[in-house]
Amino acid sequence: MSLKDKAKAKEENDNSILNEVPKILPILPLRDNVIFPYMIFPVLVGREQSIKAANYALENSKFIFLSAQKKANIEEPKEEDIYTEGTVAKIIQILKLPNGLMKILVDGLIQGRILQFTDNKEFFEAKVEIIMPKEENPIEMNALIRQMTHLFKDYVKINRTIPTEAISAYENIDEPDRKLFYVAANITQNIEVKQKILQNFTIKEQLYEVIKILNSEIDILKVEKEIENKVQENIAKTQRKFIIQEQIRILQDELGEEDEATPEFVRLRNKVKKAKMPKYAEEKANEELNKLKKTPPMSPESTVIRNYLEWLIDVPWNKKTKDNLDIKYVRQILDEDHYGLEKPKERIVEQIAVLNLVQQIRGQILCFVGPPGVGKTSLGKSIARAIGRSFVRISLGGVRDEAEIRGHRRTYIGSMPGKIIQSMKKAGTVNPVILLDEIDKMSMDFRGDPSSAMLEVLDPEQNHTFNDHYLDLDYDLSQVMFITTANVKYNIPLPLQDRMEIIELPGYLEHEKLQIARRHIIPKQLSMHGLNDKAVSFEDDAVSKVITDYTREAGVRNLERELANVCRKTAREIVLKRSANGSKQKETAEQHVITPEKVVEFLGVEKFRRQKASDEPRVGSVTGLAWTSVGGEILSVDATVMSGAEKLTLTGQLGDVMKESAQAALSFIRSNAKSLGLPTNFQKGKEVHIHLPEGAIPKDGPSAGITMTMALYSAFSGKPARSDVAMTGEITLRGNVLPIGGLNEKLLAAQRSGIKTVLIPKDNEKDLLEILPEVKEGLSIVSIGKIFEAIPFVFGKDKAVSLKKARTSKSKPDKTKPGRAKRNK
Repeated sequence: MSLKDKAKAKEENDNSILNEVPKILPILPLRDNVIFPYMIFPVLVGREQSIKAANYALENSKFIFLSAQKKANIEEPKEEDIYTEGTVAKIIQILKLPNGLMKILVDGLIQGRILQFTDNKEFFEAKVEIIMPKEENPIEMNALIRQMTHLFKDYVKINRTIPTEAISAYENIDEPDRKLFYVAANITQNIEVKQKILQNFTIKEQLYEVIKILNSEIDILKVEKEIENKVQENIAKTQRKFIIQEQIRILQDELGEEDEATPEFVRLRNKVKKAKMPKYAEEKANEELNKLKKTPPMSPESTVIRNYLEWLIDVPWNKKTKDNLDIKYVRQILDEDHYGLEKPKERIVEQIAVLNLVQQIRGQILCFVGPPGVGKTSLGKSIARAIGRSFVRISLGGVRDEAEIRGHRRTYIGSMPGKIIQSMKKAGTVNPVILLDEIDKMSMDFRGDPSSAMLEVLDPEQNHTFNDHYLDLDYDLSQVMFITTANVKYNIPLPLQDRMEIIELPGYLEHEKLQIARRHIIPKQLSMHGLNDKAVSFEDDAVSKVITDYTREAGVRNLERELANVCRKTAREIVLKRSANGSKQKETAEQHVITPEKVVEFLGVEKFRRQKASDEPRVGSVTGLAWTSVGGEILSVDATVMSGAEKLTLTGQLGDVMKESAQAALSFIRSNAKSLGLPTNFQKGKEVHIHLPEGAIPKDGPSAGITMTMALYSAFSGKPARSDVAMTGEITLRGNVLPIGGLNEKLLAAQRSGIKTVLIPKDNEKDLLEILPEVKEGLSIVSIGKIFEAIPFVFGKDKAVSLKKARTSKSKPDKTKPGRAKRNK
């Protein structure tokens, strides 16, 4: 049959279909496929609407309109969820399944388009327009068909899901539209892409769309094939390497050789020998090396063993640095790096002296306790430099996992040794200086208590056999010099405190800060700000002004910041002057002297007001001394008595201990009213109020007991207390004055505030020997054991005489009337 006859026969067939197909057809929405004309395809129908539509078509003309859903996940589609373009098909066969589903075999006949849905409520039904293929330019059509044929053949060759027989079937088709829809049906693509073919209504446009899809798919498949080939090559290479390695291993076993042929094992074996491990550690390393040799390289266990061996090799076992035992040189280095800090310096010099006599000693664990910024961490570094050892710092702040110290067991993925073993590897020697910074900041949770793990590390009797969970071997830490630092001693667990020699580093005094600024801070800041050659100098009064009026701290960190601020502003002035004079003009050697006036100009208004004692004696107001983390302060205690309910009111954000001290003070005065010259019913109908100024600052501690007692006595007796006397001490109900802490800081605060006389507990007399003369200068320090002993110094000698009389008349009956006693006050 000629082409002309074929075309005529096709036209007749299309016309007959056009005449047979009703204008209104039932609609069958398809969820996961697009049916093209000339396709015979089985469709599984399960929705009630779709079953009714199929039954209606079967009972009538057998024609049905197949259209894809826009979204496959919609169970109950509406009219707007169905594509309007689809295929008119004829039901060839129907099969009802036992589970209630229906399988129908449909034959796609011709392309169609929904014009309008009917009002049928049982199933979708619509008026459908039949789209007849139009005649196109035969030359252009041939070109497009050839292009599509070429691409389809390439596509079938690359795509493994399409059998090669599809090309033979394709070549047996003559009609262009049949070829087109055959290719479209065999393309593996999603519904949206396939639907675009049906949304074009001429064969030419549809051919262009199919060619475009084929080109895109071929490019994607080529990339996928390249990736797959690369993956296969890598797998083949790995398998080949594994097979060769296994063959080598078998041959070595046959020949009785070990690892001479594998450079990796030779390298590890040599490293193990060079490490000079103890016998037990070397045996463990050789055992792991033999295990590694028998483990496939691609096995995860191989990496774990290799990492373990690397750690065993890298940790120092025998290498040590030679200590510099020259005491004078060590002292010189310590003095160069730090001003003051005599106690820790003496302790290090003693250590060096002992090392001169014996080669090795245990118990080298020091704990520097002091406020922030006093040089604890830098002192540890200076010690390492002075004796010529490696220095490693471990920050323990916030550590809450015991494994951070002891390491993780090798059973865990990503396990590694703890901080101690890591630091030993970093140091590279068996005798470094390890600084355990902020040991008081460790905490504990469900993962363990790291402070308990530190007990073994810091115990000289145990740390020669320290066992890390990762290494699982005893490691000798006895030659390590451990130095720990803390801000507050009481936050360190007692068992840990017991293992350390605690050296208190008090806050710096003003004259010490001045020397530190002169020797260390100012040269450092001038160098950092490029002012070394700019003739910049600081007057001592200027530095003192920064210390007293712009900083309030025990250390020198804020002092360094403020001096850096001054240097920056000085640099700005120099640059502005240079730019005003012209950048090319030679600079004159102008002196830049920082005076107190310049400090105020650069830093602005003073940040801190120095507390001064009151000039005049006042009733009910007594000066106490307090310790703070940034040094000492004077503490004013005000007491007043007024008519009202008999109660004691305490204000000023006082802690429980301080409140109890106030109660004890009032109880002492009430129980000793006669001895103090007060009427027995002096508190009747009186309300007592004690206030400590600066109420926003929390206050606690027992050392204000003597101060509160004197304030209450002054308020009840009406006698003014001397303003140039300050005191500190805990009291008992029997009138004893108990010792307190922070005496150095308290005396410094008294000296700074213009206090002349300081009353301290008698048991603190021994502490005066350790306090520098500069602190005690200008102070009359009086030690008292009883509360009565303080009264003469607070209220004057006349009061002492009256008290003496009161005591001698204690045994005699009191003939004084209450009214007269009140007047005598």
